[in-house]
Amino acid sequence: MTIDTLSPTLDTPPAGALSSPAAQRNLAPILQALETVVPETGKALELASGTGEHVVRMAGAFPGLTWQPSDIDPTRITSIDAYVAAAGLPNLRPAIRIDATRHGWSAIHGGNDLIMVVNLLHLISTQDADMVIEQAAKALNRGGRLAVYGPFKRSGTLTSEGDFRFDAELKARDPLIGYKDDTEMTKMLHANWLELEKIIEMPANNLMFVAHRAN
Repeated sequence: MTIDTLSPTLDTPPAGALSSPAAQRNLAPILQALETVVPETGKALELASGTGEHVVRMAGAFPGLTWQPSDIDPTRITSIDAYVAAAGLPNLRPAIRIDATRHGWSAIHGGNDLIMVVNLLHLISTQDADMVIEQAAKALNRGGRLAVYGPFKRSGTLTSEGDFRFDAELKARDPLIGYKDDTEMTKMLHANWLELEKIIEMPANNLMFVAHRAN
């Protein structure tokens, strides 16, 4: 699989769009991991879509799904919509505002066959992360999958110098945020009616958790 053959070419961000070097770096591995995860058809919701660079590529790579980006930040929603407009994909909708950490959003934005969460949980508290997983579980159809990508501790331990530095920077900004633990994440999924299918080792010491709603 190559990104160029499966997704729109947007080498230069369109007017009004933001660009993230981190999003560009992890895009190809995320698309490759998703090949074994996404359903052929249905509704896909991305929470905290950020700049919009991921969702526009995912929509191009997996055209059988209708992709709904979302974010809480108006500036990022503007960026997402700039990418959406430039791509002109029939299966990619304009961004909507969702605070993924807020109780009750699943009642409005349910019925999804796939929910994506990329690089969010280490930026929020454990309590907020649990709310994200709870609401995502409720917003899935039966059999729908949740894919969560990001940096995690392994059995309570940070395993690289880069992770030590980044986690310390996050905690200096807010002591309640920072890396979540892989075992903590597994318990969080199970506590919210989700069955863990697999944990995929990703480049740069990241993980992707894939779980589904059984009932």
